[in-house]
Amino acid sequence: MLAYFQDQAAALEEVSEEKTLSIYKLIMDGGVGGQLIIALLFVLLAVALYIYFERFFAIKAAANVDKNFMNQIKDHVTNGKLESAKSLCDNTNTPTARLIGKGISRIGKPLDDINKAIENAGKLEVYQLEKNVSVLATIAGAAPMIGFLGTVIGMIVAIHEIANSGGQIDIKMLSDGLYTAMTTTVAGLIVGIIAYITYNHLVVRTDKVVYQMEAKSVEFLDLLNEPV
Repeated sequence: MLAYFQDQAAALEEVSEEKTLSIYKLIMDGGVGGQLIIALLFVLLAVALYIYFERFFAIKAAANVDKNFMNQIKDHVTNGKLESAKSLCDNTNTPTARLIGKGISRIGKPLDDINKAIENAGKLEVYQLEKNVSVLATIAGAAPMIGFLGTVIGMIVAIHEIANSGGQIDIKMLSDGLYTAMTTTVAGLIVGIIAYITYNHLVVRTDKVVYQMEAKSVEFLDLLNEPV
């Protein structure tokens, strides 16, 4: 009886091993074409993650503005301490501080000139915030297409094997093409989805920083418009 249960356990273990799906084995069984496409997709994934985390921390730092910053600027400007206000902006490494500093450096000129200077500086700051973010959008669109390219290559390989089989179709002969088709499609979609989500997350965070810059700029211009 004990030997019977041992045989049954061994049989179940063999079935379990046969049913185990190894991603590495699937990739290696996909042939050279599939391996090259998977490698390219891994490179794109690494680039996407690098850009995301680099931009995420940069945008997070840009959004970190002291709540008392504008109050201090208002006190300095109201008391005519423009150099102190400018020094405060220079020592605060944020896009908002750089915009306000640009406006302070133009005090004494017409308000339209000050506003224009702030707008031009704002465009440069937005460009710096969005640096390389468009690459994520490109990866989000290109990765699934590269995966589908692998699908087409896999189907071509499978059809070629069928054509050369002489009517003796063996599923083993088609495995390389089918593995290439399936693994590259899945990999392409995974990379594309990750890049798409990270891109939109960065866009949302960037928009918040841009809104903050606009709000503080308007507050500064209102300060200059206040009667003495």
